[in-house]
Amino acid sequence: MSAPPVPLAADLEAGLRRLKLARVREVAPEMLQTAKTQRWPPDELLRTLVEAEIAARDAANARARLRAAAFPATRTLDEFKVAASSVPQATFDYLASLEWIRAAENVCLVGPAGTGKSHLLIALGLAAVDEGRRVRYFSAADLVEALYRGLADNSVGRVIESILRADLVIVDELGFAPLDAMGTQLLFRFVAAAYERRSLGIASHWPFEQWGRFIPEHTTAVSLLDRLLHHATVVVTDGESFRMREALARGGGRLSVS
Repeated sequence: MSAPPVPLAADLEAGLRRLKLARVREVAPEMLQTAKTQRWPPDELLRTLVEAEIAARDAANARARLRAAAFPATRTLDEFKVAASSVPQATFDYLASLEWIRAAENVCLVGPAGTGKSHLLIALGLAAVDEGRRVRYFSAADLVEALYRGLADNSVGRVIESILRADLVIVDELGFAPLDAMGTQLLFRFVAAAYERRSLGIASHWPFEQWGRFIPEHTTAVSLLDRLLHHATVVVTDGESFRMREALARGGGRLSVS
């Protein structure tokens, strides 16, 4: 049986703590013992400690990015059933490459409820987080509410800039509730600020020509769409709701609504 690792000397422990090398401080006693037993060269020991610290910081940063994204659920690209959806394989492959985020382009998904829009947007956002990018998820109602709160202390501009620190901002469920005049102006201000700077992922069950149903001012709706669609991949989803299909499958083909 090998002897337990010898704790670090107090001054070395204090120095690593001061330098915020938490992972090195954690693994150093065992690594030092292994290096001595196996006669590692000094550079191999140093490399192992540095790699351990980098891996720990990368993992911590990934967890922080995931928390900041505030996804309502976990959805992955591997789980998205391309063959069962109306999304062309070539389009899916391009979106999954995340090249559109690097180019500060948008993705706009339009189609009925249950046709995979939210799943695809969240999965793309999660892939972007895994790639090291900053992502924020909002329902359209929550985004407008956040912008409204900025009106109270005249901080709308700061709120928008804070949100746009993300490389990708997902705005889901756009059009589920109509916007009033101020909400429309706030949404337009946000989209205009993101234009050609950050990528937006938008999902709506309303076709573009019907956005006047929830945006009361026609001119604003046209201007908003002009900025959204100028550099965008547009995907029109259709077909039977995935959720309804799964519910029918669980119920043996019968759906009971009480």
